[in-house]
Amino acid sequence: MSIRLVLAEDHYLVREGVRRLLETHPDVEVVATCGDLDSLLAAVDAEHPDVVVTDIRMPPNGSDEGIQAASRLRETNPEIGVVVLSQYADPRFALSLLEVGTEGRAYLLKERVEDLDQLVGAIQTVAAGGSVIDPKVVEALVAQRTRPDESPLAQLTPRERDVLGEMAEGKNNAAIAQSLFLTEPSVEKVIHSIFLKLGISWEPTVHKRVKAVILYLAETD
Repeated sequence: MSIRLVLAEDHYLVREGVRRLLETHPDVEVVATCGDLDSLLAAVDAEHPDVVVTDIRMPPNGSDEGIQAASRLRETNPEIGVVVLSQYADPRFALSLLEVGTEGRAYLLKERVEDLDQLVGAIQTVAAGGSVIDPKVVEALVAQRTRPDESPLAQLTPRERDVLGEMAEGKNNAAIAQSLFLTEPSVEKVIHSIFLKLGISWEPTVHKRVKAVILYLAETD
């Protein structure tokens, strides 16, 4: 069965271009298009799509409506995957998108839209509960945190890398403990050690797990 998709983009020509491009792929069905946050949420309620593909900035405020939509859908429709398209490689936007979990979320630069296979691949990934971060965004984040000749992940023990790998799959502490046959307090201690070694002491509004996971994905993708 094809993936049912709602497309949100405030620029008409861009919206129609992406729609027509997606409609050439047999595995994707665009069931609605919209140009602002309110119409996006209304379309989700009406169509019950598998995936939302949305611009990061739309009316009413032109700030981060795409990320707001993803956050709201995490609460109201957690089964729906979200692909956010942005012209900004600033890691802060990706971190905000993933703050409450990586499952079913993708952040791609708009330039990737030209590659239909890559865009559809991201759509298929989030529909299956996975996550995708644009390589340029990952590079920007890693550049902020590392010297070119040294990776912070090299400091981690095998156990810490195992726990970080579980975090990258979106698991909470209880699930990690069960998977690795640890107690939850032990998992908490390992995660605390991971944060210290990765030098993660960022602003409190962004989830530390997300930054650790992106650093992990940068090396393992």
